Amino acid sequence: MPLTSGLKGQRVLVTAASRGIGFAAARAFVEEGARVVLNGSNQTRLDAAVKDLRSLGDVQGVVADLTQHSELDRLVADTRTLLGGIDTLVYNTGSPAPGTFMEQSFETWQAAANLLTVSPAYLAQRVADLMLTSHTRGRMVFSASIAIREPIPTIATSNVCRIAIAGLVRTLARELGPNGIRVNGVLPGYIATERVDHVFEDAARRRGTTSDQVRSALTREIPLGRIGSPEELARAFIFLGSDMSSYVTGALLPVDGGFLRSVG
Repeated sequence: MPLTSGLKGQRVLVTAASRGIGFAAARAFVEEGARVVLNGSNQTRLDAAVKDLRSLGDVQGVVADLTQHSELDRLVADTRTLLGGIDTLVYNTGSPAPGTFMEQSFETWQAAANLLTVSPAYLAQRVADLMLTSHTRGRMVFSASIAIREPIPTIATSNVCRIAIAGLVRTLARELGPNGIRVNGVLPGYIATERVDHVFEDAARRRGTTSDQVRSALTREIPLGRIGSPEELARAFIFLGSDMSSYVTGALLPVDGGFLRSVG
């Protein structure tokens, strides 16, 4: 039997999808025939993203701030109204600004915790409630970072707060597995996005060099010899967010060109 994603007609919500990794993931699901709701916090950018993808399939947009309790509730409610339910949740989000541990304030820690820890957990709860109520054997895929395995010096808040995604994935895999709901995570490495550009620029400033030199030095440490593309990363979301990974749950999949040195 040919291997297919089984995503045609499936209902998918992708957060932070107006650009970068989220947009690439949303596009990949649309190309597989899924009905997709894109979430973003900026109406103009979201409208442009929806317009870009609408020629490919059934695409809708919902503006919502992922750090706000009421906005998360509305995001799930609006997605249910637009799609009739959710078969796959892809949780992606932006990142706090680069900075070392000692440069962070109480406010930056609190904001990072809200965005990277509280919001994915609460949204997962709301989506799980919808899936359980409708007896949907759904999937959730959370985007974290290789930094949860090997901390990166100048993104302290991400190093600390994104680790919660690992606990969330393993916890939900066990709790929701008996109901046929699978939960997995993706650990992106260095992917060609504005976020990575900012990390390189910050590192260059600290070292007194150029971002191109930082990029070149980093690339030499990646066994595949290059930065990844959002489209390559999107394939991992398709795999974990579809029937192709039907016996996979609780996994954290690095997509990093072999950058991680750690075992396990």
